[in-house]
Amino acid sequence: MNDRPEDFPRAMATLLDQEGIDLRIVVVGNGCTPEQVPHADNIRCVALPDNVGIPEGRNIGARHPYLADSDCLFFFDNDAVLPERNTLAALAGELHHRPELAYVQPRITDPDTNVTLRRWVPRLRAGDPERGGTVTVMAEGVVMIRRTSFDAAGGWPGSFFLFHEGIDLSWRLWDQGGSGLYTPHIVVHHPATDPARHATFYRLNARNRVLLARRNLPAPLIPLNLATWVVLTLCRVRDRSALHTSWAGFTEGVRSRDHGRQPISWRTVTRLTLAGRPPIF
Repeated sequence: MNDRPEDFPRAMATLLDQEGIDLRIVVVGNGCTPEQVPHADNIRCVALPDNVGIPEGRNIGARHPYLADSDCLFFFDNDAVLPERNTLAALAGELHHRPELAYVQPRITDPDTNVTLRRWVPRLRAGDPERGGTVTVMAEGVVMIRRTSFDAAGGWPGSFFLFHEGIDLSWRLWDQGGSGLYTPHIVVHHPATDPARHATFYRLNARNRVLLARRNLPAPLIPLNLATWVVLTLCRVRDRSALHTSWAGFTEGVRSRDHGRQPISWRTVTRLTLAGRPPIF
């Protein structure tokens, strides 16, 4: 969106510095023409006239003809940094050597404090960010996904605009028979910003939580999932205005008719539960 004039060039420099892979880059300008793009033969740009949201922007980039025969897709926030030259090769290597994997999640750390926020750890017990293993969700801003798995799952939920798209795609990847891996020994830097800055966060966070459940879960699990979210929200959010906005978003999600329902199988529910995270949290 051309709103990170210092971060974006740094992100691109570390991306272009990667070794051991055939790298093709698509830069998506979400409601703008991308600026500060380096001159390189392996970069293509997309200029969208309107801001279509983060998930759909990623979908548009992934569908670019330049990436048609790619083996892996790496989704990269433009304020992130790859601290090592072999970061992408290491992630791709995990997918190459383990065909059961649909995606690989590196460990995200703040570049100044080296802290990994709890929301960046893709599992329930997030106290130890250096413990890796199988995971059922993802931190979508820096994740590598097998191309065939991504296409089979239908890509990101474009209608979400922002928030919870990583859970949605993860569940669908698992429903295709794949799984996820968290690799804390592979590190990506990202500034530790707080997403809960404005009313849009609370509205979309609540709306998309409802859409997530309605799109993906078997009918008996939908009320359990949403009841869990409501209880946790009431315990965590003390601001009355934020609660009011959250309720408005929740109601918007309930009333929505265009949610693309395609529930995961009970077999997938069992696999997710055995992997440590039943889809009601």
